[in-house]
Amino acid sequence: MRVLYFGTYERDYPRNAQVIACLRKAGVEVSERHVSVWEGRRHKFAAGPDTAVRLVRAELRLLERPPADFDVLLVGYPGHLDLPAAKRVARGRPLVFNPLVSLFDTLVEDRARFARGSLPARALRLVDRAAFRAPDLVVADTEAQAAFFRTLGARRVEVCLVGAEERVFTPGWQQPADFTCLFVGKLIPLHGLETILDAARRAPELRFHIVGSGQLESLLRDRPANVERREWVDYERLPDELHQCGCALGIFGTSPKARRVIPNKVFQALACGVPVVTAETPAARELLRDGESALLVPPADPDALVHALRRLAAEPELARRIAGGGLTAYRERASEAILGARWRTLIAELL
Repeated sequence: MRVLYFGTYERDYPRNAQVIACLRKAGVEVSERHVSVWEGRRHKFAAGPDTAVRLVRAELRLLERPPADFDVLLVGYPGHLDLPAAKRVARGRPLVFNPLVSLFDTLVEDRARFARGSLPARALRLVDRAAFRAPDLVVADTEAQAAFFRTLGARRVEVCLVGAEERVFTPGWQQPADFTCLFVGKLIPLHGLETILDAARRAPELRFHIVGSGQLESLLRDRPANVERREWVDYERLPDELHQCGCALGIFGTSPKARRVIPNKVFQALACGVPVVTAETPAARELLRDGESALLVPPADPDALVHALRRLAAEPELARRIAGGGLTAYRERASEAILGARWRTLIAELL
């Protein structure tokens, strides 16, 4: 079974790296046809005219003959604009899209970069619809997201969870003497940074460590004294941060997208055996059970978040139980072995 992983996808983005690793572990021969556009950009959706020029050139290069023969062509994330080239290169062979997100949903509904009725918003909606209708199979990361992708015109949608790169994220968490609540991620509305900062103000005895940059950085200017902030940590160093924290924070936003996704950082924390606190959403409930594999709190509720964090800080046995339950949930539902078998099955069905 031969798969061509194709497009302008961000090669180092966890979803892409993890899918390729899972397929190879499952015995699938994976070759890549990649033209770089997004590498080296922390905020790729804030790109300007120079990126548009690079993207046009990249799409022309993608039309060149692929490096090896293949049975299935798989377009990586973000690859919404790569589908026309992918369809031509596939030449009738099965075409799979690993989109992760809708561009309209991300840039208009969630991040509010464009007004709903604006010209860019209308263009993004058209790009979405063309991209989701083109492939033979769209692979979503949750059942909630799959239902949404079907509304965009996808003909067939299946689910394969995100998971984590196990060459990087391995168990190793031990309860620290100094309890710290760790947030890692882009500072965008999806993550609910305001809720985390409000919780920190309500619980001055707890330490918070925020790692990230992005759209909502201005909220950190008047952060309370118990919030430490770093702009970036190298990807390979993230497990060190996770292993040393008291708990890992997920997402707490209220947008429709926030209800449909389980972010990379939650899977990474689970894979490291770290207690996770995140919002109770339809997507989270697909994988996690409150009080067993995570502590789930209502979105945008700082008081509920404070209550959960204080429980973990004060009850070491609870923290150990949540950590162990989360690692078990990861191994049973989202390990590379589980997801590799799932991806292989989906591709085999197309053939």
